[in-house]
Amino acid sequence: MALHDTAAQIPKHDMLVVLGDLNAKIGMDNKGFEEIMGGEGCGNRNENGGLFLDFCHANSLVIGGNIFPHDEIHKVTWISPTGFTKNQIDHTIITRRFIRAVEDVGAYRSADIGSEHELVMAKIRLRLCRQITGQAGIEKQISAAC
Repeated sequence: MALHDTAAQIPKHDMLVVLGDLNAKIGMDNKGFEEIMGGEGCGNRNENGGLFLDFCHANSLVIGGNIFPHDEIHKVTWISPTGFTKNQIDHTIITRRFIRAVEDVGAYRSADIGSEHELVMAKIRLRLCRQITGQAGIEKQISAAC
């Protein structure tokens, strides 16, 4: 509930990016959730995955980790100590309005972070507009409107 409450406090015009170990397996099947996720995931959906998809739908968020086609080694974010169980449970989500700014999301396997989890990297490119403020800015806006 804390994540849902925090996301609800973010103004709608701001970009929200959430990265983390959410223990949510969302799988490959995106039927009914096409606007939230792509079809490039791995595995099957679990109960946490369903709750996660509902959270993303309620807050207009898109899951970036299964939009881009990658080999399985770059999708899997957690491998069990035995090496037999592999899951995609670490996710990057972003406000739907800014999804075109995301260029790639994937697991970075060569990072030695001392964990069973792989490092997840997202490449985001923003084009920011300069804000004109002060009296000179107001005069420019008025003269441009005339």
